[in-house]
Amino acid sequence: MRAANVFHFGIKELRSLLRDPIMLVLIVYAFTFAIYTAATVMPETLHKAAIAIVDEDRSQLSARIRDAFYPPYFLPPVLISRAEMDARMDAGLDTFALDIPPNFQRDVLAGRSPAVQLNIDATRTSQAFTGSGYIHAIISSETAAFLEGLRTNPVPAVDLSLRVRFNPELNKSWFGGVMKIIDNVTMLSIILTGAALIREREHGTVEHLLVMPVTPFEIMAGKVWAMALVVLAASACSLLLVVQGLLRVPIEGSVPLFLAGTAIHLFAATSLGIFLGTVARSMPQFGLLLMLVLMPLQILSGGTTPRESMPDLIQLVMLAAPNTHFVMLAQAILYRGAGFTVVWPQFMSLALIGSILFIFSLARFRKTLAAMA
Repeated sequence: MRAANVFHFGIKELRSLLRDPIMLVLIVYAFTFAIYTAATVMPETLHKAAIAIVDEDRSQLSARIRDAFYPPYFLPPVLISRAEMDARMDAGLDTFALDIPPNFQRDVLAGRSPAVQLNIDATRTSQAFTGSGYIHAIISSETAAFLEGLRTNPVPAVDLSLRVRFNPELNKSWFGGVMKIIDNVTMLSIILTGAALIREREHGTVEHLLVMPVTPFEIMAGKVWAMALVVLAASACSLLLVVQGLLRVPIEGSVPLFLAGTAIHLFAATSLGIFLGTVARSMPQFGLLLMLVLMPLQILSGGTTPRESMPDLIQLVMLAAPNTHFVMLAQAILYRGAGFTVVWPQFMSLALIGSILFIFSLARFRKTLAAMA
């Protein structure tokens, strides 16, 4: 192997990428707008839910209940009539519609248990599930406070002292933005290297490479370092400018240590991209193959749900995936401020998996070139 050949092949890949506007747009989008939207949307959180109230009692208690719904969990309640309730929900204006019946306060004071109707738009699944529990708790709390004349805080048998670490504001954007960077590092590294190889085949430049005094190792190594460098630079800019700058997400650990782990992960992911590029014969095939490989990798890596909640067999199998260790490494460094003494097992695992993938992909790449010769 000659290092000069590897270097020049990498420069050729960078020049080819610069002449591909679609890939450039994908890179920019994946590390800017996609990061911002993933951090700012909150699909699992009750946030500014639209609620309407039909107050048929017009009592002091019903007024207390109305006033208990306030941002950020709910929008200010809209007072409507009973006739408007179904029409507004059909139009999608309200997620919740609460109907307080007549004589509600009188029945409560008399010791009866009046029924309060709550209509829920269940097409908004996450808010419907979470919001119903919030509304039940609010009504129960306000009714109990009204009956007692003041809010009481009975001393519990056990005092639970809460200490929220790593995300004291419980802000989902702190989690969403960083995890999107982690997912996009894996996605872009596989796409760029696989697409670069398929582009060589579709443009007929692979035949040119076969008559040059170069080895398959040099060709593959050039593609790997060039595409890894692009993704590494894009992820570093996104972390500094979008996550820390625009979203103001605090990073607890060392950014250089995270980038070092990212570089090792990119070695494994780009090798996987080369392998998929040798399997697929065209870009449409490569896209279909990505759906079969990339989605399970990201969903089961522990970035979406904790690995501990998955079946034991899935946890064991996913230890062979590089992004499983990358997610563990990134979360430990960026969220919890872990140093190298904590994450060195993940570094070693990524290096081992990357080496195996590189050797396996190189063998497949050599076989593909031999078949074309």
